[in-house]
Amino acid sequence: MSAEYELTANYPDLDSRWADLTRDESQPDPSDAFVFKFHSVDEELGPDQRWSTWLDVERGSRGPDPRPDWVVTEQAAIDTELGVLKTGKEADVFLVERAVEAIGDNPAKSSLLAAKRYRTEEHRSFHRSTSYVEGRRTRNSRDSRAMHKKTAHGRSVAAGQWAYAEWDALNRLWKAGVPVPYPVQVDGTELLMEFIDDGEGGAAPRLAQVRPSKELLGQYFEQLRGGMRELARAGLAHGDLSPYNVLAQGERIVMIDLPQVVDIVGNPKGMDFLLRDCHNMAAWFTNRGLDVDEQELFADLLTMVF
Repeated sequence: MSAEYELTANYPDLDSRWADLTRDESQPDPSDAFVFKFHSVDEELGPDQRWSTWLDVERGSRGPDPRPDWVVTEQAAIDTELGVLKTGKEADVFLVERAVEAIGDNPAKSSLLAAKRYRTEEHRSFHRSTSYVEGRRTRNSRDSRAMHKKTAHGRSVAAGQWAYAEWDALNRLWKAGVPVPYPVQVDGTELLMEFIDDGEGGAAPRLAQVRPSKELLGQYFEQLRGGMRELARAGLAHGDLSPYNVLAQGERIVMIDLPQVVDIVGNPKGMDFLLRDCHNMAAWFTNRGLDVDEQELFADLLTMVF
């Protein structure tokens, strides 16, 4: 008896048999096709809060790659102002928390930022502007005229120029490996950057406020000289470097306050600014017990420039 005859004899209706084996009595649930999960978000913001402006600024106004993991980029994030970190001649610095709640499978995330907000000309007392900006140009002729006439728009443009000058410097120097805060974003007269903490939730102290051991003092100087060398390699001087513009974060130092960064060659007083930076820092280290020769430091930096 052939195999085909035996199969036909046992199962005379093969189509019916196959249908029995593959039948699925369950009915599809239309809701399985599309699943929407909604999570309520409280849109009532407090007086010291705002929605994150991360995606509102121009593409070139957000921090450089590789971007640190702590940077919060979600549109649903909220900025909460926590207080004043510093008041200065040309700007005030505020502590801001940018945070987003857990949404679905995405975990909650937050980071602390330093928000530096530049004042317009009538509200600031920074009188050295002309020396620092020699050689700089304003591309927009309308803005140049407004600044010259000191109109409201011109004053706003002038304040924004300082914010963008510091933004450009931080981007350039952070990518070059100079110890500066990571620049998160810039928007008009506000610059958001990495908050340099003391490891215990507070702000890192200025170099002028610390009394490091002799070993740590030497480490600080080597870091500082390395940062100044990278600045000089880029053809730049800090322009206002002092123990008050350097933060001590544990065993690490961080340079801050860079809106006046100076082109050493392009600015007629570039060499003077560089020498003054060397003098200020050499004097502080020498007073703390580490013999630093400002002329030797100055000569070392010049080898990076030329």
